[in-house]
Amino acid sequence: MAFAFVAAVSPVVGLYVAFMMCLITGIGGGRPGMISGATGAMAVVMVSLVLEGNAMGGAGSHGGVQYLFFTLLLVGIFQGLTGIFRLGKFIRMVPRSVMMGFVNGLAIVIFLSQLNMFQAGGT
Repeated sequence: MAFAFVAAVSPVVGLYVAFMMCLITGIGGGRPGMISGATGAMAVVMVSLVLEGNAMGGAGSHGGVQYLFFTLLLVGIFQGLTGIFRLGKFIRMVPRSVMMGFVNGLAIVIFLSQLNMFQAGGT
């Protein structure tokens, strides 16, 4: 629900998404220690997707949630194909400095996206 709050969608949407992720992970199989949930990187991207979708749709059309749904569906297909073709082994080729830069940059972006919540009257 916290990621739903960050992504500016209803907490009920967050509950539905959490249930569906657990269901799909349970049916598709998992591994011990496997994380099946929203990540900070996706939360940051979700904010812009919801805002762009709301701008494209009319008032009260929930265009942002629909835009987000189809985008994440496409991302899931890409992740599934990555697993089927066993392309995960190529992550070893990414240097540690690049990984650390990505994580640090992500932390800065998440921090900046939450600054408006500390302002008076922030949404």
